[in-house]
Amino acid sequence: MGGQLEIKLRRSGTIYVIDIKGEMDLYNAFKLKDIVKAMFERNVKEYIINLEEVQYIDSSGIGAILFVFGEMRQRGMALAVAGARGPVKRVIELTKLNGYLPLTTDVNEALAKLRDGKTP
Repeated sequence: MGGQLEIKLRRSGTIYVIDIKGEMDLYNAFKLKDIVKAMFERNVKEYIINLEEVQYIDSSGIGAILFVFGEMRQRGMALAVAGARGPVKRVIELTKLNGYLPLTTDVNEALAKLRDGKTP
């Protein structure tokens, strides 16, 4: 595929929202890992991965999300994955990760749960 991927960071208090837009595939999924590794160095502890504008995800994209989730879990950090829709949601369901990943319907729900100390 090799589609376009755009990643932007925004902040809501102490929580960083990682907005992802486009296609997460073999050719660009590493970008998410790179951004999160840089945020680890800044000692950021709460994240939301926003998938609302991701149109396509393959196993490399899923792998990047799982890597980030695993690293954060080991470090005692909080993470929510928000807004998976359409084909992206189907891939997550088919791989049975909807019972493993901390999923929320949207960023607002994720922000509320993280602020309440309830990791989704």
